[in-house]
Amino acid sequence: MYGSIKYGANKYASDVSTEDEQIEAYIPDLMKYLPPYYKSSKVMINIQKSNAKEIGKFNYCKKDLLDQFYVDTATWGLNRYEKNLGIVTDLNKSYEDRREIIKAKKRGTGTATKKMIKNTAEAFSGGEVNIIEDNENSCFIVRFIGIKGIPKNMESFKEMLETIKPAHLGYSFTYTYTTWDSIKKITWEQAKAKTWDELKVYE
Repeated sequence: MYGSIKYGANKYASDVSTEDEQIEAYIPDLMKYLPPYYKSSKVMINIQKSNAKEIGKFNYCKKDLLDQFYVDTATWGLNRYEKNLGIVTDLNKSYEDRREIIKAKKRGTGTATKKMIKNTAEAFSGGEVNIIEDNENSCFIVRFIGIKGIPKNMESFKEMLETIKPAHLGYSFTYTYTTWDSIKKITWEQAKAKTWDELKVYE
């Protein structure tokens, strides 16, 4: 653990510039603890610099390890959460997307309810969601109202939804877009600088 700054991503000292950048904030100034006359000794400066770098590596690794205990800060430890929750690890996804899936899966554990589906949808979208039940047609609508446009990572959300909803229920999605009244507030030049998709979610 100590010998690999990225815990398996980089071998020890294989990328000095990246390693130095990572541990820089964790390297202490050991010279300030010594008597002033040592400040003119190049030998002592080099010794303390080397010692400080090793301490910096240790401090970085300690913090990095603690980060893995929390989903919001975990990186290389995300696969443990995924394994425990039965989620297939996809390294092509960003850390943020994988965290969203993990949090949504944790919220979706147990008997499926309207509140559970709402919490799961909000975990993925990062905004408020309404669940509209249509019992007559054995389905429900997931309405995203906290953010504009189609939330990212929707395919993963659909996969998650299939695992937590009752098998007999169908579902659909509705999204929130910018109204024409909001668009009227910007100039024609500002509007021309944006794509249609950008205008649909303009704040």
